[in-house]
Amino acid sequence: MRALFVIVRLAGAAAVIAAIVAQLMLSLQVWAAVPVRDVPNQIAHFFSFFTIDSNLLSLVSFLVGAVFLILKRDDSAAWGVFRASVTSYMAVTGIVYNLLLRGIELPQGSTVAWSNEILHVVAPILVVLDWFFAPGRRPLRWPAIWVVIAFPLVWTIYTMIRGPLVVDGVTGNPYWYPYPFLNPNVAPEGYVTVFFYMVLIAAIIGLVGAGVIWVSRKGGRWPLAARAAD
Repeated sequence: MRALFVIVRLAGAAAVIAAIVAQLMLSLQVWAAVPVRDVPNQIAHFFSFFTIDSNLLSLVSFLVGAVFLILKRDDSAAWGVFRASVTSYMAVTGIVYNLLLRGIELPQGSTVAWSNEILHVVAPILVVLDWFFAPGRRPLRWPAIWVVIAFPLVWTIYTMIRGPLVVDGVTGNPYWYPYPFLNPNVAPEGYVTVFFYMVLIAAIIGLVGAGVIWVSRKGGRWPLAARAAD
């Protein structure tokens, strides 16, 4: 079991790296063709997508998790909370994209189709399956939910403060938001609509995070035995 998930985690890490690099390379080409004057600012836009951030966190989870399995170590308490957080973010990334954003071109330039699918579908599925079945997971305490929701909260505050202060180098708009449902300039009711989606996504993250913690507490590791021998 450990050997299988070492392979799964390393493959997941390789897929995430390839997907992010491919999308960034294409975006750089698009920005050069526009041309975008402030490329560093546009790169900051790229790394301000929750999808990119959550996938970068999953990359860390995959790589460090593979080392844990190779060394035959179970998750520490802190690492268990980190994995739970990443699992929650990636699950929400997959849910929100496929419910709200599929078919909508996002403001990073042209989209690499296969990269898009890896970041929004394949990687979230791998992370969730890893949480369910990989050896070494430990039961978590319910207060861990506050750690899980901390990063999305900080990201949302960062996004809403930064949005009206920066320029979109591609469109020339005097604002930039990573997702249309967070952009008060295009939302049907402005900030009212944005606030509704913020509350909705916060609820989804909270529910998913609670579910992730609950799974960890079902006999230690559910649906398999918590620390079953390989």
